[in-house]
Amino acid sequence: MQLLTLLSDFGIQDSYIGILKGVILGILPTATIVDLTHGIPPQDVAAARFQGLMAYPYFPQGTVHVAIVDPGVGSQRRAIAVQTLNAYFVAPDNGLLSGILAQDSIVEAVELTNADYWRSASPSATFHGRDIFAPVAAHLAQGVPISALGTLIDPTSLVQLQFPFKQLTHETYHGCIQAIDHFGNLITNFPASLVQGRPWQLQFQQTSYLGQFTYADVTRGNAIGLVGSHGYLELAINRGNAQVQLKARVGDTIKLQISD
Repeated sequence: MQLLTLLSDFGIQDSYIGILKGVILGILPTATIVDLTHGIPPQDVAAARFQGLMAYPYFPQGTVHVAIVDPGVGSQRRAIAVQTLNAYFVAPDNGLLSGILAQDSIVEAVELTNADYWRSASPSATFHGRDIFAPVAAHLAQGVPISALGTLIDPTSLVQLQFPFKQLTHETYHGCIQAIDHFGNLITNFPASLVQGRPWQLQFQQTSYLGQFTYADVTRGNAIGLVGSHGYLELAINRGNAQVQLKARVGDTIKLQISD
């Protein structure tokens, strides 16, 4: 499989993404490259974590996913490649992959220490995407074994982003907002499997919002709990922006109450 995806906070105004693709195609001219998004807010590792988690299941087995949101670029943070049962991932070790790796079993993980597979043995301190991540991903897609790319590392040592989640009673959970999408919908870390068709409500900032089926189940401007297409419960506003209206942020606590 010579399919690669790119996810970053590079935006589209500058040439950074084109440069990544040029490096990849210089190594593997037959590669197919899919842009997941380059609209991650600058240095927002949590947002990148969620976008990658949402997207990767929809790609064929063996796809190489490159994720670059790297506020620690040039520092002592590790550059890594991870093979799971379903895909390969190339990224900084800063928690960006923690959502994916909680769902997909790790086969092997390496720190990218073998400069033979970099663009340059003296990489830029500010553009590891060009000099390390992109060329390594191209070599992976070309068939280079992951073990050849560097030093084996213990998967349990990979950086994890923590999102509070606690079951208080059989029907009550405390969690948080793990992501906010382009529409301002507040995506919780409650899996939709928790509700299983039972009545439920989200409690946020001392107000309760009933779980419904569609945005149109409430009148325009009103808030509603929903099962999102991503498989998590979310708090949204019909034709409005819940982030703005409720003054919410990623990490804010939220409560789920399920009824029998």
